[in-house]
Amino acid sequence: MTTPVMELRGVHVRLPVRGGNPLRRAAVHALTGADLAIGRGETVGIVGESGCGKSTLAKVLVGLARPTEGTVLFEGDDLGALRSRDRSARLGAAVGMVFQDPATALNRRLPVRAILRDPLDVHRRGTPAERDARVRELMSLVGLPPQLAAALPGQLSGGQRQRVAIARALALEPSLLVADEPTSALDVSVRAQILNLMLDLKDRLGLSMVFVSHDIQTVRRMSDRVVTMYLGRIVEDAPAAAVARGDTRHPYTRALLSATPSLLDPMEPIRLDGPVPSAVHPPSGCPFRTRCWRATEECAEAMPAFAAAGDAGHAYRCLHPVTGPSDLALSPVSQEIP
Repeated sequence: MTTPVMELRGVHVRLPVRGGNPLRRAAVHALTGADLAIGRGETVGIVGESGCGKSTLAKVLVGLARPTEGTVLFEGDDLGALRSRDRSARLGAAVGMVFQDPATALNRRLPVRAILRDPLDVHRRGTPAERDARVRELMSLVGLPPQLAAALPGQLSGGQRQRVAIARALALEPSLLVADEPTSALDVSVRAQILNLMLDLKDRLGLSMVFVSHDIQTVRRMSDRVVTMYLGRIVEDAPAAAVARGDTRHPYTRALLSATPSLLDPMEPIRLDGPVPSAVHPPSGCPFRTRCWRATEECAEAMPAFAAAGDAGHAYRCLHPVTGPSDLALSPVSQEIP
């Protein structure tokens, strides 16, 4: 079996909360027991609502957040066993990241030429002439005209700035590209251009990619697998083909699908009632049970283990899964949504 490019095993991230009792500091459970493997040339989509842990997971993958518990493996090597300097050098050269807002991700005082050359200078790649040639190659790769090399980020459109950010992330020829909501700050017409660019680059360069977004339809289009997160936990890992035909099993994934407009496969919107749980004091058992229309008393006892679905590689964590595209029935003890 081929070694994954990146693998998380039982990763937890807990962030301290300011204030409160100084003797018993509360913590936000940003990531809980995350297990994820990213294969070579594979695109994994991460989807979920705000606060579900998507960005924390992305930061763990690129080394911007250290796990409180668990193991992070890059190409089979345990990153936790490396010294901080060695870990930064390893990930800095092999993992690229595209941030959500290119206006704040780029240094507004540097021209495009300097922004793209900076990773090459830091990691001392090639001679000065070779670095300049690489900058021109990167601009051509992402569809930027040569005359923009001297432009400042403030002189570019939103789409052009995001192309610069993508080019910078690819400067060192990374094995893995992590894109955290790369189109959410862009106009609708520009989003399609950036998404098509990323799909083209993935095929041309053979990249492994993690694509984070709120929009499950966009994630489905971009990805080979779709991972659904809720309150810091991975609750479903499904092939994109299963998501496309509406064959997801976790009720939360089904609710996300119903909330996204689709002309080809319209669904009746699923209304989620009940309190949104706290990430500081998460509920017992399944964290989605406080809003789930299929929840029963046993859902509060323990977090369900992963169960396998029909498709290879499709797993979910739910005691009362949705069994088909039309199965939205309430569980026997649930209260009907008014």
